[in-house]
Amino acid sequence: MTFSVPAADQVAGDDPEAGGDPVARGARHPQRGWWRPWTPLALGFSLAVVLGVVAAAWPLPYAIMKPGPATDVLGVHAGAAGATEPRIVIEGTATYPTSGSLSFTTVRVAGGPGFPVYAWDVLNAWLSPAEEVVPVDALFPPEATQEQVAQENKAEMASSQQEAAAVALRALGLQISQVVTVREVVTGSPAEGELKAGDVLISIAGRPASDAAVIRESIQSVTPGDAVDVVVRRDGSTVSARPRTRRNDDGRTVLGILLTSSYALPFKVSIDAGNVGGPSAGLMFSLGIFDKLTDGAMTGGAAIAGTGTIDDAGRVGPIGGITQKMAGARQSGASYFLAPRRQLPRGHRSRAGRSAGRQGRHLCGGAGCGRGDRGRPGRCPPTLRRCVGGPPGRACRHPRGRESAVGVGRLT
Repeated sequence: MTFSVPAADQVAGDDPEAGGDPVARGARHPQRGWWRPWTPLALGFSLAVVLGVVAAAWPLPYAIMKPGPATDVLGVHAGAAGATEPRIVIEGTATYPTSGSLSFTTVRVAGGPGFPVYAWDVLNAWLSPAEEVVPVDALFPPEATQEQVAQENKAEMASSQQEAAAVALRALGLQISQVVTVREVVTGSPAEGELKAGDVLISIAGRPASDAAVIRESIQSVTPGDAVDVVVRRDGSTVSARPRTRRNDDGRTVLGILLTSSYALPFKVSIDAGNVGGPSAGLMFSLGIFDKLTDGAMTGGAAIAGTGTIDDAGRVGPIGGITQKMAGARQSGASYFLAPRRQLPRGHRSRAGRSAGRQGRHLCGGAGCGRGDRGRPGRCPPTLRRCVGGPPGRACRHPRGRESAVGVGRLT
């Protein structure tokens, strides 16, 4: 009987015929299928391309708020004939030269009707400290069209200019009355057939239609379903109507009319704001008109930017995009920033009177009170007459002690 012993360099299972040598096995049976060492890289690259195409083509339901330009209301612009014209034109009364700048700030909005944004836009905005991403419904009504948004912004801008002029002239001691006009009669409303667009309201429910607030109060005093006496001026004639009211979904009494306000000014005031809409430039328009109608530079020669709505009573109201507007003001070279006081970031508030005093002037609410061209103190609107001392961010006060809604931020 004989025994065979494996050689020292051969172990069980290493027989090439049994498939023990992987190199030899691979030589005889080439690798089949699609997998290669570089396959993961190719798959990752392909996936990135697909995601990039989707991100570039699929609009997202967001809007992006970005800093917009600042426009000096004391400056000039290119007119229709190519010649430069003042932004604020006042005809029929004396005006005075001024210096410095009073700029209204704006927000550029990407997104919304007609202007979709995509994933790359949103990602870039998230990485920018001066931009903000918000749901598109937070800025625009659902189903609103591009034309509707533009129309609404244009109407708000026109209204803010009218109110700014009235507030400035009242600050000069002039009596300015408000004229309220029917802008639109809602189809199917109780007022349809009784009132017309263009009617100037004289009285309603026996009360003079002195302003829109009084008109709304008069309508609310009527029981829904009852008729109300309305007197209007139409095509130069006085017309009496008696439309019925109805209850709105929120419980209010309504006539179904949309109103617009204008003012009977003693002289012509026109403002060219360029291609900008919305109501938030009202504060700066009012200050600019006041400055042109008073002797001496209200700014004291400073570069001042700001934002804020203004109503018929001269109250400064809240705005949107404060971060973007401050960034735009800083980019324009402004030294001070005016805004509704409660919206002004604490880190940017300053003691306006003291900081400006080093430059030989006093800020009234952050706008002027500077030395005039003849060395006399410039005049300031009553609601922004002086700033009191105290810690940074202290509010400005009216001479009668009422707190102003305007705060001033130091940008430099």
